[in-house]
Amino acid sequence: MGNRANTGIPTLDERTAVLTNSRRLKMSRSAHAFVRGNTRQFYEWLESVRTETLPEGPPVWICGDCHLGNLGPVADARERIRIQIRDLDQTVIGNPAHDLVRLGLSLASAARGSNLPGITTAKMVEQMMEGYEGAFGDDFEEDNDSQSPPVSVRLVLKQSARRSWIHLARERLDNPKPSIPLGPRFWPLSKDERRGLEELFDSDDMRQLATSLRSREDDARVKQLDAAYWMKGCSSLGRLRYAVLLSIGNKSSNGLCLMDVKEASKPAAPRQPHSNMPLDSAQRVVEGARQLAPALGNRMRAGRLLERSVVVRELMPQDLKLEIERLTCKEAMKVARYLARVVGRAHARQMNAGTRKSWFTDLQANRSKELDAPSWLWSSIVQLLTSHEGAYLEHCRKYALEAARGLPFGT
Repeated sequence: MGNRANTGIPTLDERTAVLTNSRRLKMSRSAHAFVRGNTRQFYEWLESVRTETLPEGPPVWICGDCHLGNLGPVADARERIRIQIRDLDQTVIGNPAHDLVRLGLSLASAARGSNLPGITTAKMVEQMMEGYEGAFGDDFEEDNDSQSPPVSVRLVLKQSARRSWIHLARERLDNPKPSIPLGPRFWPLSKDERRGLEELFDSDDMRQLATSLRSREDDARVKQLDAAYWMKGCSSLGRLRYAVLLSIGNKSSNGLCLMDVKEASKPAAPRQPHSNMPLDSAQRVVEGARQLAPALGNRMRAGRLLERSVVVRELMPQDLKLEIERLTCKEAMKVARYLARVVGRAHARQMNAGTRKSWFTDLQANRSKELDAPSWLWSSIVQLLTSHEGAYLEHCRKYALEAARGLPFGT
């Protein structure tokens, strides 16, 4: 494989440097982007806080990285659309309070990015707790949630419902024809990678996954048409990530599927001691997804590729990231309430009625006359927002200095 600098395609040896610089650049674009990409700082803060600072919620599967961009519309196997958690890389059996703090930090940084006043952030936290606590009532039913989404979320849902394979292909591949065009986002495979992917999708489990969605025949022929290394996201740095294009039965739009193959690594999120979680990282991610976001989790499988643990899922046209760049005061509070309820329902579906009632009672404690939200949540968000603002400025200073010297970031 020769040098591909002129085409924007790195060699195998150049991948890490390109991925590192891309991640640092994304994180320098805004304080909100920095919060999303800098999960490590959040976990370091969790390790540093005293045990009594946060309530010890019932041990359930949590997202572990519950920020705004990790929620959005996802389609189930019958193409019904739900707003659920959509990225479960860090899922563990842990303390549900950790998801609340992470979501609160993300919402607060989004409010700051929208130039909203501090009083709005305080009101957002109040609305967030109302939404989250509302998921723990005695009338909890898995498929019955009458909460109406706010306008910004409703717009994304409408966009999701209108999407087809053509939209997915143009967005992900920039090519509605059955191939993956190499370029800045998709890079050539090594011989070992290509062979490994072929072996992976020859397995019965992956063939079953490919035929399980969109009313396909169970015994349909599955063929790998194309595959490429996928440069995607901040969190995938140093891990395997591939896009694989398959044909199922025939080459109609219903007979094509785009598979996302993502390496699963050991979680950094704090977990409940002695919890009964799968030891294999991909199996952990799949099980956490099935508990927290069934629409997505039931479309995922764990596998092995090049002696590493990987999670495989078909990308559906309806799957979208919830991107809310600008918020008004009123919309910010509605979004906070709605998304916190989504997270609350993900936690509540794992609890029986008695556990839900007990956790609700714990959440009602430590309220003040000035803020109708737990004091531990508000103080945690303020601490985290302050430390992330400083770290973001330092990140930008280093990026600017090294860019001026013509050096890759972090050298």
